[in-house]
Amino acid sequence: MFEEVSVLEEKYVQLLEQLTLPEVFNDFARYSQISKEVAKIEPTVNAYRKYQKLLKDISAAQEITDPELAELAKEEIAANQKLLASTTEELQMLLTPKDERDDANVIIEIRPAAGGDEACLFASVLLRMYSLYATNLGFKIEITDIEENGIGGVKNVTFLVKGEGAFSKFKFESGVHRVQRVPETESQGRVHTSTATVAVLPEATTVDFQIDEKDLRIDVYRASGAGGQHINKTESAIRITHLPTNTVVTCQDGRSQLANREKAMTVLVSKLAHYYQSLEDEKYASARHDQIGTGDRSERIRTYNYPQGRVTDHRINRTEYNLTRFVDGEIIDMVEALRLAELKAKTQAQ
Repeated sequence: MFEEVSVLEEKYVQLLEQLTLPEVFNDFARYSQISKEVAKIEPTVNAYRKYQKLLKDISAAQEITDPELAELAKEEIAANQKLLASTTEELQMLLTPKDERDDANVIIEIRPAAGGDEACLFASVLLRMYSLYATNLGFKIEITDIEENGIGGVKNVTFLVKGEGAFSKFKFESGVHRVQRVPETESQGRVHTSTATVAVLPEATTVDFQIDEKDLRIDVYRASGAGGQHINKTESAIRITHLPTNTVVTCQDGRSQLANREKAMTVLVSKLAHYYQSLEDEKYASARHDQIGTGDRSERIRTYNYPQGRVTDHRINRTEYNLTRFVDGEIIDMVEALRLAELKAKTQAQ
């Protein structure tokens, strides 16, 4: 069933042997590269070895004929068969092809939807939540564009999260986030429902399309809002419109037009890559339906209920009663549950 893993195991053994060679040990770049390869395949090899050992242990126990040991052997077989089932599932998931985009940096856009000022305030909660989450993972955050509403809310914000594996940690956040709570402006204590949309895009590093300069309209204007003494003094903010698709990106974070233009182009290229990929994906809409990680802004994915202190993810019907910690960036358990659900869906589809 896992014939290909035996080949991987041979490669693993060879790599470990290479790490002991003096010419490799003394070459930092080569040693580091091989170590990364070892770390990448080690979980699969360990799971395979465990799988093989369980098969041998079950076979050995089945050969026991001594009446005095038969009952113990029966119990051992039952326990090992249970472990074998979980190990088989683990191996299947480890062998499921990895999303090639997982290691990419990520671009996130948050926009308030239904709920007016309360939706803007909720958007700022999401921004803070993702910022803390990213920081906890050791990622770097760069806000490229933000528009605030004057009462602590956010009208829209676009930011980059940089670090190896960033997309894999954020890709399940795309969709509609719903909040149920009593707004600070509500005098009668009634619970309101508001929403904000989150779009998560991998930063495009390679693209198979060309951007013609003639298709771009570039506007320069004065930056606004918080951002230091340079704000409002120079025309450094950039707005780029891709005319054929009417895709618009803005950036006012940097101190210079050049810096803002570079960041804006990074976002634009990633948006266009996503746009063209979406056109291709429409051909496979039925196959995509069961995948966890392909939610878009139109899909309600999660509810944050403040009176009950709970967070519910509707894609996997998972509820956690840790809302305060969750919005403080402790969302890794939910992300891991979504990752496992996607892996199971892919495994069953194979």
